[in-house]
Amino acid sequence: MGKFIKIASLFFLLFIIGSCSEDSIIDVKDELTNENLESIYQEELFRKNYPSPVVVSKNNPKKVYVHYMPWFASLETDGFWGQHWTMTNRNPNNVDALGKREIASHYYPLIGPYSSKDNDLQEYHLLLMKLSGIDGVIFDWYGARNVNDFDMLKINTNSFINEIEQVGLKFAIMYEDKTAQYLSKQNVGSANLAAAVTDLQYIENTYFTSPNYLKSNNNELLFLFGPNYITEPSDWATIMSQMNSTPRLMSLWKASYRLGNNAGGEFSWVDRNHLMTLNGYYQYTAQNNIQTVGGVYPGFNDYYLEGGWRDDPSLDWEIPHDGLTAFNETLALADSSTTDFIQLTTWNDFGEGTMIEPTLEFGFSFLESIQAYTGVSYTATDLELPLKLYQLRKKYKNERRLQVILNRVYYLIFTLELYDAEHLLKTIERSYPI
Repeated sequence: MGKFIKIASLFFLLFIIGSCSEDSIIDVKDELTNENLESIYQEELFRKNYPSPVVVSKNNPKKVYVHYMPWFASLETDGFWGQHWTMTNRNPNNVDALGKREIASHYYPLIGPYSSKDNDLQEYHLLLMKLSGIDGVIFDWYGARNVNDFDMLKINTNSFINEIEQVGLKFAIMYEDKTAQYLSKQNVGSANLAAAVTDLQYIENTYFTSPNYLKSNNNELLFLFGPNYITEPSDWATIMSQMNSTPRLMSLWKASYRLGNNAGGEFSWVDRNHLMTLNGYYQYTAQNNIQTVGGVYPGFNDYYLEGGWRDDPSLDWEIPHDGLTAFNETLALADSSTTDFIQLTTWNDFGEGTMIEPTLEFGFSFLESIQAYTGVSYTATDLELPLKLYQLRKKYKNERRLQVILNRVYYLIFTLELYDAEHLLKTIERSYPI
């Protein structure tokens, strides 16, 4: 009787696999064989539509977004190591006995240095965010013009959008207004205002058109790191008059007065006086009824002196990470204050040591703390799934059949079918060990 049930179960599994359409997600069980993997390969090879993302269930209603630096370049993807890995004196081609590359940071990403426009990297980061209960990404953005490395940052940011829409996260842009001064060799006020208009119109036409762009009360949120260069309200009135939309402009702390009637609120950042500054700022915003985005960071320990980007040691300062202490302190303070939502500052600024993405030094600890705060049902074990997916993508990058099958793992994770993703990965690892 037991033998009959086992045979019947096997035939039922094969029937389910054979009857799945190209747009379906088939259940993955321990009994998966090479034949089953072949079925998955054929389905993914001829897939026409992506599955729709599933919304993460959270117990905490407060939204959490993460500030993201899209400025990294790697030799493998871009043909060179970008300045944010090298600064002036580091060479990532130098590898130590433990396999670590020489980078301009006190901390080391768990996956090693990477390129921001690498699709595998984007999968990995966005899936980690989703499983942590993070609602979206705020991209650090320097402009639409091909000056300095601004064009690379623009291209890298653009390369994320399809992935963000697939995974089901929101995104917004944080514009560095100081970049408006870099208009070729000109340094003329009217020309710089025109450059800012060009930049904001590009943001409007390229990013506001996405259904996943972050909005508040039907107005797009546009963050300004400042404004520090264009500081007259009349200039911002001129700039905004050239736009078809009416975004809510969010300035850096205590800078909203520079925006005049276009001010929509402020966000906090990192200061050397740490909690003293944050406490004072939140009291200030409450007293002045300023809509505020709370800032949460893990510490601060930049590499600028060691990397040759700063000469004066007296300008060095540090906020010790002390494990999770600084992170949890700033998180608790932002949560208890009158903040609209939270911005994690940052996901990956390795140069300043404010990164919360997994590192050799901290592992998944910051993301685990976020999971506890947002109230998702996922754990560090679940966070390992995007890591394994990334490792398989990289180790077997030339195995086209496997890469197609790994697309299924990606879909299973962002549709939150984590049991199936885990067992499919286990099946794959029998033939393709990490």
